[in-house]
Amino acid sequence: MAKESKAQRVERIKKEKDGLDVLQDIYLYAVTGEAVHPEDIDRLKWYGLYTQNRNLQAEDDETLYFMLRVKLEGGQLTLPQLKIVSEISEKYARGTADFTTRQDLQFHYIRVVDLPEIFRLLDTVGLCTIFAAGDVPRNVVSCPINGIDHEEIADVRDIVDKLNEAFKGNRLFSNLPRKYKIGVNGCSKNCMHHEIQDVSFNAAKTDNGKVQFAVSVGGGLASNKRIANHIGYVAPSQVVPLAKAITKIYRDHGLREKRNKARLGHLIESWGLEKFVEVLQSSLTFRIKEPEDLQYTHSKFREHFGIHESKQKGKSYIGCSLNSGHIGVDGLNNLIKLFEKYEATALKCTVTQNIIILDAPTNKVKEFAKDLEEVHIYPNPSNFRARTQACTGIDFCKFAISETKGVAKKLVEHLENKFPEFGERITISVNGCPNSCAHPHIVDIGLMGTKVKKEGKPVSGFELLVGGFLEGDKSQFNQKIGIKFAVEDVNESIEELINEYNISNFSSFHDYIITKAKQ
Repeated sequence: MAKESKAQRVERIKKEKDGLDVLQDIYLYAVTGEAVHPEDIDRLKWYGLYTQNRNLQAEDDETLYFMLRVKLEGGQLTLPQLKIVSEISEKYARGTADFTTRQDLQFHYIRVVDLPEIFRLLDTVGLCTIFAAGDVPRNVVSCPINGIDHEEIADVRDIVDKLNEAFKGNRLFSNLPRKYKIGVNGCSKNCMHHEIQDVSFNAAKTDNGKVQFAVSVGGGLASNKRIANHIGYVAPSQVVPLAKAITKIYRDHGLREKRNKARLGHLIESWGLEKFVEVLQSSLTFRIKEPEDLQYTHSKFREHFGIHESKQKGKSYIGCSLNSGHIGVDGLNNLIKLFEKYEATALKCTVTQNIIILDAPTNKVKEFAKDLEEVHIYPNPSNFRARTQACTGIDFCKFAISETKGVAKKLVEHLENKFPEFGERITISVNGCPNSCAHPHIVDIGLMGTKVKKEGKPVSGFELLVGGFLEGDKSQFNQKIGIKFAVEDVNESIEELINEYNISNFSSFHDYIITKAKQ
């Protein structure tokens, strides 16, 4: 008998037992201590669980540890929720906690035996891990300042809630060809990056002031590296039924024969956009209005840092930069103390691994911001710190070749020290492997984990990618320029790049780096 391909194995596993049904096995494994069946390990993703790298694990420790991803619907964490995730981090995750580019929170060192109690704790504050991973609709991303931003086009919180409710734990959508990502945007800055979502809805105003949503489909990175196609407009009430219709088409017709060709964008490429829209339209009871050219904010300016007056009377929001999403138990506890000190109640995380405190009292907001700075949460980040992202990296990810979070932290501090007056926003992404988890293809400087030779020996390092950004149909993906370096040479290599730019005649770093890529 021929050996199963990866795709055949995954499809068989999903048919034999729905990923949602592994929950009862999780409790059984936790009670009995029985080793998790290899095929159930795949299904555990449906509850946000991935086996983690043994890189930091003691040689005599045979425990099977997991990364656990918690969905933060709307990207939100309330004060009671902060207290619970801090407790989980301290008791069960060795103090780990990181925000992700999908507005989720991740823990490491999670043991199966602890999952029943972790799930119970999460449930007490309305959090869960269902569909945080796996071949399912993932967390719906959106602008973190929905409803409190004076410049927003529309408050889309209700639509985000309805979409999450429609898809979360829904068996109709528990076996998709691969992961599936939806975004909804009411923000004037397009901050949820619609260009790389499988399906997205961008609020826009008609000439008579009514809100409609621009629909885009088929975006993605890694094996599905393509900019989403704008296919037209729908009314707010049509967003959820349209999202369901697209998902059903993807479920029934997605390309399941190869895992690296199984995203919605691959189906659109296979069918052609015209056929896809035709099939979609035939399944609807309403018409999608004709598409038209749209203008979008450049991705390096899609941010909400600093202090801003909220729509809530007497309240302000504070946009803050973190170290590539890393928060840890100490950071969580610092936030809890400051929330209690200033009577704040909630934060939201962003798709760039940062956070926004939603309801700081305006009469104390400057003191609040100063206290945040004291605990290394930055309301006014440098041009290097503001948009630096990093994936999980070799410490915990089985796919990674290089370390990331620490590299990103040291790089930012190095550049801040070397170029304290640098006046231009630069976007940076540090990735441990080619899977694009920290979006290296859409930033000025993308570091992609790889093996390089140093002094004749293979060592962990990075390949340099440059010149990526998002701006609707003007978007560009990064380009390779043939430069690789070892992990320990990252700081000096990027410093040299910026020094070259500073003495050049170029008026922007992007223009300089694109020209360098063409040389």
